[in-house]
Amino acid sequence: MEKIEVSQLKENFFEAISKEWMVVCAGDAQGYNMMTASWGGIGWLWNKPVAFVFIRPERYTFGFSEKHDFMTLSFLGNSEEARKIYNFCGSHSGRDVNKTVETGLLPIPVEEGRAVAFEQARLTLVGKKLYSDDLKPEAFTEQPLTEKWYGAKGGYHKMYIVEITGAFVQGGDR
Repeated sequence: MEKIEVSQLKENFFEAISKEWMVVCAGDAQGYNMMTASWGGIGWLWNKPVAFVFIRPERYTFGFSEKHDFMTLSFLGNSEEARKIYNFCGSHSGRDVNKTVETGLLPIPVEEGRAVAFEQARLTLVGKKLYSDDLKPEAFTEQPLTEKWYGAKGGYHKMYIVEITGAFVQGGDR
């Protein structure tokens, strides 16, 4: 993995997040968990490059997100192997299985061990928490959104805004 400046990225994050998906990993080299996500965003806020990440409180990764200052967003690509990893990490809990062992993901400590990336990722963004807040039912302006995505399906997501402190790519990918 090669570290590059965030300003060097040419990624279409609309495509990457919605169609490819990403693995959100929270924790550090001593303990972490990851989950698949297809919601989120990349942007510019407070004069910093940032990512927006949404995690439900029921997810095992949530506790790691609350406890630790860093998280990574890893994009594995669109291969059949990547899709299997995304599907596994999105349908199994780290409470019950060791996702690293089950998927064959190879962890790499980054940010001096304060975050974990994966060798197989074509692109990894490292983020440091700047802000977090729970999505609230009364703040929605479209009732169908709450009916479709919440209710019996689980708790409202918590939004994390993280400063992108590092970007890593495989080979010549940017």
